[in-house]
Amino acid sequence: MTTAPVDTQYDLTPDQIEFRGMIRQMVRERVAPRAAEIDAKSEYPRDIRALFADHDLFGLPISEQYGGLGTGTLMLNVAIEEIAKACASSALMLAVHELSTLPIKLFGSEELKQRVLPRCATGEWTGAFALSEPDAGSDPGGMRTTARLNGDEWVINGSKNWITNSGVAEFYVVFAVTDRESRRITAFLVEADRPGFSIGKLEHKMGIKGSPTGSPVLEDVRVPQENVVGDVGRGLSVALGTLDHSRLGVAAQAVGIAQGATDYAVAYARERVQFGRPINEFQGIQFKLADMETRTAAARELLYRASVKVDRNDADKGKYSAMAKVFAGDTAMDVTVDAVQVLGGYGYVTEYPVERMMRDAKITQIYEGTQEVQRLVIARYLK
Repeated sequence: MTTAPVDTQYDLTPDQIEFRGMIRQMVRERVAPRAAEIDAKSEYPRDIRALFADHDLFGLPISEQYGGLGTGTLMLNVAIEEIAKACASSALMLAVHELSTLPIKLFGSEELKQRVLPRCATGEWTGAFALSEPDAGSDPGGMRTTARLNGDEWVINGSKNWITNSGVAEFYVVFAVTDRESRRITAFLVEADRPGFSIGKLEHKMGIKGSPTGSPVLEDVRVPQENVVGDVGRGLSVALGTLDHSRLGVAAQAVGIAQGATDYAVAYARERVQFGRPINEFQGIQFKLADMETRTAAARELLYRASVKVDRNDADKGKYSAMAKVFAGDTAMDVTVDAVQVLGGYGYVTEYPVERMMRDAKITQIYEGTQEVQRLVIARYLK
């Protein structure tokens, strides 16, 4: 796919616009009809994963050198947004795909890139990012998982928590303490089929039910030196460097949820008649819909600007990615609550999608760094 650099107004190239149109059609015809069932059954949609692979969506964040499309951060987030309009669980496949491959792309050895990234580009492999633990969520300094060098292999012991793609990923980027005295952390690639690796439990969640979240357990899991991601003892830099890029996937998911909820509420208000008139003729509803559309549009602008900054490696990319995540997540939550209100009693029942969208929206304020942590990140840039 040919792409020209996006300009300062983050316009998409003609090829990217055409690709977005293909994604929209695919979502409308194949993803949207499955969204309610995926949520109701808490089902990981392997058919949707295969569909995305067939249409090269997993190649979006992977460079052409390793078999991907190499379209950059902006196009990837446009794709996530389009999918999230219909099914946030399915959109998370792409977001976590980038999250799990970014450590390898940014910090991995050439051998590791050649071994892993081509299989990710085709969708054969999908990964997971295993940083959080029961006592180490926003604070990775509380990490208890350890790795010790034994001969030419590292032996990893510990457990992780809140890990997306648990049980379905082919590999996990696992962070472990390798120097107890200085609390130095190292990142490792751990294939799911290594002896001693298992999934302890899966969480029962409010939303995003089509994406499994669980607790990987590592009991004397042995990995070779070649599976170290980045430098030994520099795992925190790997994690933070990854999150500066990847949190935009959550922002894109949030923008998609907000737009999907707005579009549905607008269509409903056009058809719903009360007191002899469509409810979109009442000022109270008009103002609510106008605010929903405005906030969503503003969140998209910030998302696209931040995406371009990441693609350009601008010095303030971390600030903008944090701002996009905060604003888009809060927007998704507020807009979906308003969408439920527009639908009234119908908004509260599972027959209509906005209650699912509201449940799905909440996690965008929590994962990939809570809103409170993002505000700390933003504030550090202002000193």
